[in-house]
Amino acid sequence: MSGLKQIVGAALVDDLDAPTRLLAARRTSPPSLAGMWEFPGGKVEPGESCEAGLLRELREELGIDAALGHEVTGPTDQGWKLAGPAAMRVWLAAVTAGDPAPLEDHDELRWVDLAGTEIDALEWIPADLPIVDAIVARQATRSGHGAGHR
Repeated sequence: MSGLKQIVGAALVDDLDAPTRLLAARRTSPPSLAGMWEFPGGKVEPGESCEAGLLRELREELGIDAALGHEVTGPTDQGWKLAGPAAMRVWLAAVTAGDPAPLEDHDELRWVDLAGTEIDALEWIPADLPIVDAIVARQATRSGHGAGHR
């Protein structure tokens, strides 16, 4: 599955060690995805590491600096398959400077609880749903609440 366009995304959480909330970003384009929720991030530039690309994207899109936690490992070497010839690697991340704002590609940001129904109420981009499920299931297992999501 190599050769796919590499995309990176951040699962911005309130705490890297014991996350309880996740920041969702609502897309403004393309029209087929506008109004749907996703992880902020974007394309990795030539010669840039995935991690450096993600930190750059967070500065550009949200105006923040962040610390990266563990990677939310996908089913392939390039992460999670997206629509078209692309795959996304996702890391947990926490804001270290700035207040997240929808500067580019998004019109709304929303902190949602990882437990409960709030996260399910959002219309996630279909390719991001397995990643949301993996994050929620991992946190439910770590906090001892079981994985009763979706």
